[in-house]
Amino acid sequence: MKYISTRGGIEPIAFKDAVMMGLSTDGGLLLPEKIPFINSRQLEEWQALPYRDLAFRVISLFCDDIPAADLKNLIDRSYGSFDHPEITPVVHKNGVNIVELFHGPTLAFKDVALQLLGNLFEYLLKESGKKMNIVGATSGDTGSAAIYGVRGKENIAIFILHPHGKTSPVQALQMTTVLDDNVHNIAVKGTFDDCQNMVKALFNDLDFKEKHALGAVNSINWARVLAQVVYYFYAYFKVSESLDQRVIFSVPTGNFGDIFAGYVAKRMGLPISQLLLATNENNILTRFVLHGDYSLGTVVPTLSPSMDIQVASNFERYLYFLYNENPLRVREAIEEFSKTGRMNFSTEERSIVTSDFLSQSVDRQETLDTIAAFYQETGYLLDPHTAVGVKAAQDHRDRNLPLICLATAHPAKFEEAVITATGLPPERPASLAGIEKLPSRCEVLEADLVQVKTFFEQLAL
Repeated sequence: MKYISTRGGIEPIAFKDAVMMGLSTDGGLLLPEKIPFINSRQLEEWQALPYRDLAFRVISLFCDDIPAADLKNLIDRSYGSFDHPEITPVVHKNGVNIVELFHGPTLAFKDVALQLLGNLFEYLLKESGKKMNIVGATSGDTGSAAIYGVRGKENIAIFILHPHGKTSPVQALQMTTVLDDNVHNIAVKGTFDDCQNMVKALFNDLDFKEKHALGAVNSINWARVLAQVVYYFYAYFKVSESLDQRVIFSVPTGNFGDIFAGYVAKRMGLPISQLLLATNENNILTRFVLHGDYSLGTVVPTLSPSMDIQVASNFERYLYFLYNENPLRVREAIEEFSKTGRMNFSTEERSIVTSDFLSQSVDRQETLDTIAAFYQETGYLLDPHTAVGVKAAQDHRDRNLPLICLATAHPAKFEEAVITATGLPPERPASLAGIEKLPSRCEVLEADLVQVKTFFEQLAL
């Protein structure tokens, strides 16, 4: 399996090289040359597999340059830190099938991918004898999951940028209370988009990237998307009554990575009717699906801060397929967007989009009402991101297909929202007990690339 750039500017590379490259050297995102198709016989073979074995089957299709025994060991170790034997169990509540993706060490879906990515990095660096400086931006959950994936690992330093004061308090503490010598947190006085833009600028400075051996943990790294593909198959097998039954997945998303993993699963042959893209008030993706309007707006702080994003970094991967795998067309569209803050789509392209996706934007009051009503009816607490997905799913029940909603975070990470909705604080898992009393370390900087570079160069390996 070889990997190419959405912008067509590199020769095909192997999986291991794709993991280490992160963002393509031409500024694009990496994708497999061909997405493998799974036939009905293979689906039947996979349907009863435990999560780790299913992950090995799926990932092996995209990774042929790591020995099978080593890959199996990496996967097994990665999910040994989860507190549920099924890794991503499915619960059935009030007509909605909820995939709990928050049983990893930082209580968010990002752990599913970043525990594996951290182990992949360690394995590949040991093999090559090299060092890596990871740089990432987070709107809340990616940072802590990435930090927990690589904390204390040899030959790796990690630098995480998050928007100062714009994550939940627990999200910030999960990052800044990790005091391992190889962990460095930067609180940026700005938005997540500011953080993400500076990270992309560092990677696009090819001399800087090579000099400091930069590595990517954001969902620009293909290995993250690949790891997330697995739980779409796992959830489908838990919910479907037959292997030809079509389903709808409701996915709360801001950066398009989690839902793009579902799109990959669909292209692989998983019987997904449509993907329901659920957004909060930062609804650039909903405007794109419903109206063909992909245009910049102002980031609005919400109850679901991990989705407070305007520029979805994984969107370019979908554009590649929407534009019939034409990298020149992708490059032109991205250049136009960088100049005008807008993309335009033809009638035919919009028709393709609406065949792939449904979408709904859920506002603050709807989020609170959903948390409250769902708890009253089922005794089950939703975090605000999951509530966005559940609300969208409930509003699309008339399609008479099983609905599977991704629960992306534990409600204890967003106590204020849960208390506002229900009047009750969520029960804290053991990993969060007394977190406010722990010592923390963080550098607060302006949203200035020069300042970030200076700080990075002082501590990089």
